[in-house]
Amino acid sequence: MPTLHVSPLSKLDATVAACGASHLVSLINLATPVERPPGIAEGRHLFLGMSDISQPTEGHVLAGREHVERLVAFVRGWDRAAPLVIHCWAGISRSTAAAYITACALTPARDEDAAADALRLASPSATPNARLVALADELLGRGGRMVRAIRRIGRGADAFEGTPFVLGLD
Repeated sequence: MPTLHVSPLSKLDATVAACGASHLVSLINLATPVERPPGIAEGRHLFLGMSDISQPTEGHVLAGREHVERLVAFVRGWDRAAPLVIHCWAGISRSTAAAYITACALTPARDEDAAADALRLASPSATPNARLVALADELLGRGGRMVRAIRRIGRGADAFEGTPFVLGLD
């Protein structure tokens, strides 16, 4: 069973090593250096440079449709033979949105509410980036259901940094 692992940057190496991941998605500010962990080939690492914002802000990169298109194409190309790790700075917003998007993109028949409930159960602090979710909802033709499901689970528990977690694709 393929799994998604979500991690903050500070626990990236340990998470990749512990799960034996073959693929990595980084959603982080353009200026933040991310060293690819051992075992992740360059062609299996997607770097999406963006700020954790939902509205345009001077000096920051707002997530756009092209970011979500690249994410969906990358995860659809993942062979699922080994886990996929998704991370951002804190493991709370951009990475949890990307994990939710991945779950919806790879299991199109899965109910959006069930996927959101699985995310909340796996991570009490998950607060998926609303812009990323909205862009994916439109791209995947989910008719607003992804947005409503994430809005329904609400903001996660306050945390400086998320605890690494696993999200199944069933």
